[in-house]
Amino acid sequence: MSESGNVYPVDLKVDYPEKSDRLSVFFRIILVIPILIVLSLLLGERETQEMAQRQEEITRSIGFVVGALVLLILFRGKYPRWWFDWNKQLMAFSLRVFSYLFLLRDEYPSTDEEQSVHLRMEYPDAQKDLSRWMPLVKWFLAIPHVVVLAVLNVFTIIAVFLAWLMILFTGRYPRGLFNFVEGVLRWHLRVLSFALIMVTDKYPPFNLYG
Repeated sequence: MSESGNVYPVDLKVDYPEKSDRLSVFFRIILVIPILIVLSLLLGERETQEMAQRQEEITRSIGFVVGALVLLILFRGKYPRWWFDWNKQLMAFSLRVFSYLFLLRDEYPSTDEEQSVHLRMEYPDAQKDLSRWMPLVKWFLAIPHVVVLAVLNVFTIIAVFLAWLMILFTGRYPRGLFNFVEGVLRWHLRVLSFALIMVTDKYPPFNLYG
């Protein structure tokens, strides 16, 4: 799909489970530890939310290809396909891990298979879709989103805890809570895709459900 109309070039869809495994959910905080260690090693143990603090911290990001990408877009107007593929796959893996941690899915996160967490991220035509100067200011433009997401993160923790209790008693993730947590993950994805991975210059929408 092309970047046209109201369609944002980055999207996330997590398949809603009709039933959740109560035993897996009960021990989820323990079961997720090994795959979280793998993810932290890939990300270089850095918090992606540091992007809001200062530009230097973006360009030193270890897991995602960022620093060299800023220079290539700025001076050459290029976004190498293999760097895009790396960033996309690392983001997809991260989303599978957090979907598992937040109880959205029971499948143990795969390092390479899509499973039930569907990421859509369009490869940009750097010459047509990306402005060369935008990487210099995206970190600043993303600050309002970071502030809103900081608040939403608190509500996400509460939502996941409530979902944990409901699953233990009913075996089901309440659809409203599921949609909220999925929406927060989608919002994070779009902000990171704009400010860190830089696959689009289209400003992320302030929207949980679209």
